[in-house]
Amino acid sequence: MAHTLKTSEATPALPEPASSQAYMHISALQAGIIKLPLDLIIQGEPRTYQLCPSLSFYLKHSHSERHFIFDLGIRRDWESYPPETKKHYATLMPCEVPQSVAESCEKGGINPADVERVVISHLHFDHIGDSAPFTKASFILGGDGKTSLDDGYPGNPLSHTLASSTPRDRTVFLTAEDFNTSIGPFPHAVDFFGDGSVYIINTPGHCAGHITVLARTSADGAWMYLGGDVAHDRRLITDPAARVGLTAASGSPYCMHRDPVQATTDIACVRALVQLPRVEFIIAHDWKFYEESLSLGRAFLPGRIVPKV
Repeated sequence: MAHTLKTSEATPALPEPASSQAYMHISALQAGIIKLPLDLIIQGEPRTYQLCPSLSFYLKHSHSERHFIFDLGIRRDWESYPPETKKHYATLMPCEVPQSVAESCEKGGINPADVERVVISHLHFDHIGDSAPFTKASFILGGDGKTSLDDGYPGNPLSHTLASSTPRDRTVFLTAEDFNTSIGPFPHAVDFFGDGSVYIINTPGHCAGHITVLARTSADGAWMYLGGDVAHDRRLITDPAARVGLTAASGSPYCMHRDPVQATTDIACVRALVQLPRVEFIIAHDWKFYEESLSLGRAFLPGRIVPKV
C-alpha cells in the first residue's frame, strides 16, 4: 500500500485533544547496540561507522492499564538467526546486546509475562528480538510481513527472516482495510485504541509490512513519532539536503530500503509531521537521543520521556 506525499504547506494539523483526552506514557527500552555504516544510510557519506542503539519502547495508556511494547531489538543468541542473516550482517553491521528488552522490562518493574501486546515495526534481525518471554502478548505486524514469515527460515534456507520471529497463534496482521484513517501527512493509519491516543502508521518504503507509531504524549497536544527504520539517521529527517543512500562508498549499488522511492516519500511525510507544533520523533537507531538520554538518566523505564512543551 504505497502513498504519496502531501507537501508541508498542505499538511493537515493533528487532531485537537478531546475533553479528558487519553494519551500514552512512553519509556525507552535498552535493546542492543549496532554499528551502522554511514555510506549505506546517507548518499555521499564515507565508509565510517556510527555506534547506535536498537531502541524499543514501552507505551502505557494514561487512563487505563492498556499498554504495549514497540519492537524487541536484537536477539542475544546470534546463532539462532538464519544463516543468511549471520553471513550478511555479522561483519557489515556488528552488534551486541548488553541488555535485552525482557531484561529492560524487568529492570523497570514490568514482568514480560504481563505485557499485553507487542507491535513489531518489521521483521529485520535488529527488531524482532526474542518473543519467548512475552508469553501472553498478542503480536501485531504489518500485513505484508505475513509473506515474509510464511517464506521464512528454516523452510526457506536462504531467507533472512526467522519464521518463528513471533508466535503465529498470537500474531495479528494489520490489513489494508485496517489502515482506514488518516492523520497529519499520513493517509493510512490505525487508531490503535480507538480513542485518538495512539496510531499505527503504514510506512512501507523500508520493507514489507513496515509500520511506525504516532502517539499523543500529553492531554494538551504533545506528540511523539516512533519511526522504527523509516530512516536510519536523524539527518534524513532534519536536513532536507540529506538523501537516502543508494551507492556504497566503494561505488557498489546498495540501499537499506526495499523501495527507495517510497522510503523517500515516507521520510518526507515524517519531515512534514515534525514541523507541526509540539511533535517530536525518535528513530530506532537514534544515537543522539540515546546519548542524551543516558546522560540525563530519565527516559528509560522506569523513567519516562518528557513530552514537548
